[in-house]
Amino acid sequence: MDFRVDLNVFRGPLDLLLYLVRKHEVEICDIPVAMITDQYLAYLAVLEQLDVNAVGDFLALASTLIEIKSQQVLPRADEIQDEIEDPRQELVRRLLEYKQYRDTASMLEERSRNWQQHYPRLGSDLPPRERNLAEEPIHEVELWDLVSAFGRIIRDTEAARPSSIVYDDTPIHVYMSRIHARLVQQGQLAFSGLFEPGMHKSTLAGIFLAVLELVCHGQVRVEQNDLFGEIWILPNLECTEPLDPGP
Repeated sequence: MDFRVDLNVFRGPLDLLLYLVRKHEVEICDIPVAMITDQYLAYLAVLEQLDVNAVGDFLALASTLIEIKSQQVLPRADEIQDEIEDPRQELVRRLLEYKQYRDTASMLEERSRNWQQHYPRLGSDLPPRERNLAEEPIHEVELWDLVSAFGRIIRDTEAARPSSIVYDDTPIHVYMSRIHARLVQQGQLAFSGLFEPGMHKSTLAGIFLAVLELVCHGQVRVEQNDLFGEIWILPNLECTEPLDPGP
């Protein structure tokens, strides 16, 4: 089955790297390369399960992280410490630049949503308020939280795989309809509850991509009460568009 996965929905490798830095609450200028690299590669392994041919940009950054990690590990006895340039500098520069553009885009997007909800005033008697996006918490569940949870499900399913495997070629829109129907009936769904032991990777990927499609189209929202806890899928009451049943 061809899922025709578009990894652009994952926003790119710098988005993943920024997520890992924010997740561990460390300064961008002081990235713990060894820890971040290992976790980045774990996320990359999940993306390869979805579409191994569409992760070129992610692989390029992975090679950069591995190179920086090796430079930090290898001894430099013949070099003067003061003259050693931190190999992270170029990566930090790119990441800070990406963060600036992303924060600006997020602010403009939120401003657009706010303007759609009210009529403009002729004058404003409210003082201007400054926002520091770097100090704001991560909103609800990010896409990479879902990728992390999906990675754990893949590992658990691999351990419980049966000897007889049946390939699944169910279209993604069918999974979307099934998930939406269960959500209407039950009110909320546990993300892990969508998957069963022994499922084929094509089924796992289909269900996961169906969840992403529902989130991207605003049909559902996802919440996580505790760090690394269960991710819950809930209906988006603000969405008025009907679910597209697909072809």
